[in-house]
Amino acid sequence: MIGITRRMSVIISGLAVLALLVLWYAVTRAHLVSGLFFPSPQTVWQAFVSILQHGYKGISLWQHLGASLGRMLAAFLLAAVIAVPLGLLSGYEPRVRAVFEPMIEFYRPLPPLAYYALLVIWLGIGNGSKIALLFLACFAPIYVACVSAVIRIPPNYTRNAATLGASRFTIFIRVVFPMALPDVFGGLRIALGVGYTTLVAAEMVAARSGIGWMVLDASNFLRSDVIFVGIIIMAITGICLDQLLRFARRLCVPWEGKEI
Repeated sequence: MIGITRRMSVIISGLAVLALLVLWYAVTRAHLVSGLFFPSPQTVWQAFVSILQHGYKGISLWQHLGASLGRMLAAFLLAAVIAVPLGLLSGYEPRVRAVFEPMIEFYRPLPPLAYYALLVIWLGIGNGSKIALLFLACFAPIYVACVSAVIRIPPNYTRNAATLGASRFTIFIRVVFPMALPDVFGGLRIALGVGYTTLVAAEMVAARSGIGWMVLDASNFLRSDVIFVGIIIMAITGICLDQLLRFARRLCVPWEGKEI
């Protein structure tokens, strides 16, 4: 297989995005689809400029974005702080896994909206229920990734460390945690994506701000241009957050992909 440089990869990706924009422009220019349902790039840009200058429903774009990111990051960070150590410990100690895995596996396949009504009843219609929903959406992928990462570690690594006199705690800190770290970041990236897909659901009930709420409100008035703006903004912010996780992964796992 012929490898490509990073620069070439960026060029190819840029050309692919450009081709998609040209196709979008061509379809709307030829009026193949009604502009009510599929707005042109110019219409979406004008809607973005209007929201940037005047806000949406009396709230600035930055307030909408800040509200969504505040809910998302609060839930994501809380899920990471709890799920990473619990998942690693569950993978390392089967008795701990036997306690927590049934509960997590029970709710993990459930659609978020299935239990959102309960969260609203328990926590009210404020930010508490929204952050709790996002927390649950992020928690399971992180936990499962951490458990799987530890289970996949070859037993010889831990046995050799034990033979050399290392305690179970030392093995966990010096062997298990470093080897599981790449998969931990993989789980964090997956959880971030899952959380973002749940963001619109989290802002469905009694929200008056947030990008997800803006998209939902615009759908009630068939403002497809605003919907496109919201979707594009969420995609861009999601990509930026994912890039931050990739950067953190390169800093924390410098040995990944290198021969040791």
